Amino acid sequence: MLKVGILSMQRIANYGSFLQAYGLKCLIEELGAEAEFVDYHPGETLIPADGGTGLSRKFSKLTDVLKYKAPFGEKIRFIKYKKNYAANYYPYLGIGEQMNYTPKLDLEIIGSDEVFNCVQNNTNVGFAPELFGSGNNAGRLISYAASFGNTTLEKLSQYGVEEKVAEWLKRFDAISVRDKNSGDIIKNLTGKAPEYNLDPVLAYDFVGKCKEIPAEVDESDYMILYGYSGRFTPEECKAVRAYADSKGLKVFCIGGVQGCCDKFIDCDPFKVIAYFMHADCVVTDTFHGTILSVITRREFVSVVRNEGYGNSEKLTDLLERLGLNDRKVKDIYAAEKLFENKIDYSAAYSVIESERQHTKNYLRKELEACIQS
Repeated sequence: MLKVGILSMQRIANYGSFLQAYGLKCLIEELGAEAEFVDYHPGETLIPADGGTGLSRKFSKLTDVLKYKAPFGEKIRFIKYKKNYAANYYPYLGIGEQMNYTPKLDLEIIGSDEVFNCVQNNTNVGFAPELFGSGNNAGRLISYAASFGNTTLEKLSQYGVEEKVAEWLKRFDAISVRDKNSGDIIKNLTGKAPEYNLDPVLAYDFVGKCKEIPAEVDESDYMILYGYSGRFTPEECKAVRAYADSKGLKVFCIGGVQGCCDKFIDCDPFKVIAYFMHADCVVTDTFHGTILSVITRREFVSVVRNEGYGNSEKLTDLLERLGLNDRKVKDIYAAEKLFENKIDYSAAYSVIESERQHTKNYLRKELEACIQS
């Protein structure tokens, strides 16, 4: 049995990072290989670090939560969720406290998620050579649906790492990305066009195949507000609250706590999917919040942001790729009007089904190349 390592964002404490890692592991195992997760050493950040490092960064993030305008009890619930995340959910991925650096493998896959997003201030990532395959101990090196996030070619040049990144990328046996920005960077730096593949949360049929997802949740009449804590402004929260009240809905916050939160949902990643399945509608400003809305066929809007830690590159590309560009809003006040127009998912699912086969073909081809080499 081929031994495959996945080097991804599996230790980043959020549902999207977990589900993309779990989904890719399932896809590999369906093809008859053995999958394990590989760890990396975070590098120095190329731009000033966000809130210090290590425990000081964690403490800074938690104290920030207490400053947000949200019900105090829900903020405490969020803090407990973060504190217990690793112990509760790492076992599903087969990982523990002991790190797994440079294991001997037949194939190492870098991705999915923002593994190439090297110009950022997150000290859990930084400028990490291993995220570009440096120092791996595998017979073959590829990526799957990797993303540069909001790192652009201009930023790579600005921070003086363009040549180094190009050198690392040219060592890959095959490169797969999930968005146009990442594809443009790869083509520019290597001279070769990469494969395009869907994020594993779309590529793996969670709703059809994952037995961990419960059929029901003990809640009804709610909408989901999915985003990092405090990302939705007081004005945006006021608009969400007004819409929820007009429809007789509670506002359940998942992933982070917000100012209009009736309840912060602390549950395992599979139950999150169940919560989406039974939600009346979803407002999100994240990539995976959008994907979870799509795989559960919810009525949703995705708020696109260019300022701060922007999401424009990845969200715009995703929605265009699925033919759902009309669900993109810059002004959250447009959400109510959009919710009146029900989503026809037929075109999106035609793309998804085709791309799921494309994913299997790509991964199967790379596994076969390991056997032949």
